[in-house]
Amino acid sequence: MENIFWQVAIILLGLFVGSFLNVAILRMQKNEKDWFKLSFKSRSRCPYCKKTLVWYDLIPILSFFILGGRCRYCKKPISAQYPLVELSTAILFYLIFQKFGLSYQLAILLPLASILLFLFVYDLRTMYIPDLAAWLGISLAMLYVVALSIIHNSYPILLNSILAAAIAGGFFALLVFVSRERWMGKGDIKIGIILGLVLGYPQVLVGLFLAFTLGAIISGILLGLKTKTLKSQVPFGPFLIAGIFLTLFWGEKLLNWYLNIT
Repeated sequence: MENIFWQVAIILLGLFVGSFLNVAILRMQKNEKDWFKLSFKSRSRCPYCKKTLVWYDLIPILSFFILGGRCRYCKKPISAQYPLVELSTAILFYLIFQKFGLSYQLAILLPLASILLFLFVYDLRTMYIPDLAAWLGISLAMLYVVALSIIHNSYPILLNSILAAAIAGGFFALLVFVSRERWMGKGDIKIGIILGLVLGYPQVLVGLFLAFTLGAIISGILLGLKTKTLKSQVPFGPFLIAGIFLTLFWGEKLLNWYLNIT
């Protein structure tokens, strides 16, 4: 019963954190300097009719379906981003809890996952990685690694993660330099550093492989659907972040599977 209580609590926390992430994403896009203050002090409004929304219009996921995906006042459609981000945050929180339980990893990885999901959506919307969020993500990832090395009294863990961060960050820095930011943006370097810190070596290679594989598959689908051309830009940050999560949860199984077939 206690475990069920914590599972429900983590899922509910994820839903409400996801709701806040939606607010933060949209308000940073409008005003990057004052987004944090606006996220807490400014009431939510419909982007079309500007009506202030009441609390029962803001219940994660539930309100979207009760309202039929439309504003209560002007009947304009509500973006599907709202329930998708809320649901994604809840799922991520649940998976982290299932893997790490009530632990220091949980306490650090939940806020880190929130930052990464924020960057995922923001990069998709704007093709830009905000420095503040990226550096906060790097700080949390470094805290995670330092805590891991202290708890296990193993400083090689810290050195391993720093090496992995140097590999991933250095690789993207080289791509940025060679292409003059045509292939990659500077924000991808920071996400690469997070990827390396969290995953360590050799799983950093799994994360990079998954990111590039997903990028190739999705880009191929978009080209096939003719929604993108060969000259179109596709943000790579979301694929890197997907690579982090996929490897964090299933990287060991994927690596063992790969080693068994080679």
